[in-house]
Amino acid sequence: MKHTVFAGAMLAMMIGIGTSAHANQFGTADEAKAMLEKAVVALKADKAKALDMFVKGEGGFKDRDLYPGCGDAAGTFTAHPKLVGKSLKELKDKAGKALGEEMYKVAQEGKISEVSYMWPRPDTTDPVQKVSFVTKVGDQVCFVGYYK
Repeated sequence: MKHTVFAGAMLAMMIGIGTSAHANQFGTADEAKAMLEKAVVALKADKAKALDMFVKGEGGFKDRDLYPGCGDAAGTFTAHPKLVGKSLKELKDKAGKALGEEMYKVAQEGKISEVSYMWPRPDTTDPVQKVSFVTKVGDQVCFVGYYK
């Protein structure tokens, strides 16, 4: 009987460890929002330096699947791990939703809004629900997204 109870306790502990380890490999909504708030502070302090840090993932601006992205007034990515120089405004998700256009529509200085869309996790092809927190800082529309 002792062995059965011990084995059950060990199994429960292993399941719990596996679940928390899996959960920790992806950023959370709170972490994404905190990164966007940190990005706003950095942009206000020194826009050029901040955008460079975002692109390079330096200064805490790359955490697992979380990173800030920004686009200028013309709708062109000014910060993103892979899309700098491409159109943020024309970006569509895998279901055809014009998510870039929506980001520009909801972005307001001093306010954080949300845009939901379908996007594959890094290094995968199947789209899953992703939510980006979006704000405007001067001429930049910036976001940090997390996967649900």
